[in-house]
Amino acid sequence: MPMDHERVAALLSAPRLTSYRQNTTTLTEAVELYEWDLRAASRVLVLTGLVEVIVRNAIDRELAGWASRRSDSSEWFDHVPLDAQGAADLAKARLRATQRGRRPEVHGRVVAELTFGFWRYLVESRYHTALWVPGVHRAFPDGAPNLRVRRAEVAQRLQQLHFVRNRAAHYEPIHERDLGRDQRLAVELLSWVSPVAGAWAERVSDLPAVIAARPRSPHLRCTRATPHPETARHRARKVVSWTHDQ
Repeated sequence: MPMDHERVAALLSAPRLTSYRQNTTTLTEAVELYEWDLRAASRVLVLTGLVEVIVRNAIDRELAGWASRRSDSSEWFDHVPLDAQGAADLAKARLRATQRGRRPEVHGRVVAELTFGFWRYLVESRYHTALWVPGVHRAFPDGAPNLRVRRAEVAQRLQQLHFVRNRAAHYEPIHERDLGRDQRLAVELLSWVSPVAGAWAERVSDLPAVIAARPRSPHLRCTRATPHPETARHRARKVVSWTHDQ
């Protein structure tokens, strides 16, 4: 039975289909592009899920080492010099992990409750002196030799991957984005944590196959690619200010 794309479009709403209609010439093509976008989003979540878990574990390990060198405990929650937003995020994670004090605090549960945004902001310039240089840079041993450049390059990749993860998770359009570049950024970032991590991400992620299967109708218009990354020199000077959302 042929799909009634008019009825499908009505289910989705005209505003939601706006970007898809702008990049196609027929309603059928717009719905097909929307369907492809859903498949691409699911693969983005797999890829960024790998990034989130591997990066947070690596940073957690180095923060434990940092805390051990400063005190007689490897528990960094009570020692890490966070800004107001970071401290609030950590406090919320500890409450959720302990069910508001109804069960003992377990380190791993707290780490799992901390959002992708929390880990992303730990590598921003505000923590360069307090955390990056004394310890966090070791989470990315195969990054650039210069620690300032390494931090800027890690931060830029995490920012991009955090952004596309949130769009995919909230069902926002990603069809105009250069997802092939996101794949490369993720694999490169994980390779800086461990060559095994990068190789594993390449094997697990089938985002490239979904990209290759994008609708190729002659009526589809060209989509925009994500601008080329800024140079490390410029990124090192850039101060990013966002909220820690997810």
